[in-house]
Amino acid sequence: MKTPQTTTSKSGLRGEYGKVGADYTAAQEWDAYTPAMHDRWRRLYHAQAELTRRHGCRAFGEGLARLDCAQAIPRFSDANRVLEPATGWRLVAVPGFIPDAVFFEHLAHRRFPVTRWLREEHELDYLVEPDVFHDFFGHVPMLLDPAIADFLQAYGTAGARAMELGALDMLARLYWYTIEFGLVREDGELKVFGAGILSSAGETRFSVTAPDVLRLPFDPLRIMRTGYRIDAFQETYFVLESLPELVERLVALDLTPFYARWRHTPPIAPGACLPGETTFTNLGETA
Repeated sequence: MKTPQTTTSKSGLRGEYGKVGADYTAAQEWDAYTPAMHDRWRRLYHAQAELTRRHGCRAFGEGLARLDCAQAIPRFSDANRVLEPATGWRLVAVPGFIPDAVFFEHLAHRRFPVTRWLREEHELDYLVEPDVFHDFFGHVPMLLDPAIADFLQAYGTAGARAMELGALDMLARLYWYTIEFGLVREDGELKVFGAGILSSAGETRFSVTAPDVLRLPFDPLRIMRTGYRIDAFQETYFVLESLPELVERLVALDLTPFYARWRHTPPIAPGACLPGETTFTNLGETA
């Protein structure tokens, strides 16, 4: 959701914006992936799959199993044969960051942009921008869940209005604290559904077990007023009671007056707990 970058890498697919269409999509060029890249994918997958079996939500585990992508970088066309009959979504390959308006347009039409390049060996533990492992492993399994599928389309539709009202930063926080860094309670435990956590070994553990991090009940209006970290683990997480709550709580909201009131106000600092707020412990209990 940012202006395209012109980065270069040993990977021939990274930062190549010269071959994209008007919608910033391109061919995946699966044959350009080398044996070393497929090996890197397998190592990333198996390490992270072990963690997500323990800490990921049920929908993620079920979706990942249906995609059957443990042994090599997946072909997006194969994934589309699973996604489209299930929730009407399909993947489109992009070279990296794409403009906000283009991103929203894709989501509004149930097209999910997936970065096609894979991180280098020295980037296994830390990556400054999303790659195919983050986008596919973290996001695509959740596209098979009806609630996430519907929310993402609604989010894409809401994007144009937020841009028109100068409130894009506020709407982006909603995506950040749900689709990227969201938690959900299942059987009394905190589980992960956000892709930014699911594709990060360190944050997968941290988000649900760290004793001092702030975890708050899901509140879309509070979220849209809350700042976030891009250079470290999050200091605040928001917890759904169920994935359908993500859509149910947003259906009746009129965001126009909310944007007008808060868009020029500095965001609440990450990690800041407001008076009277309920918090969650790492076991999913409230305090």
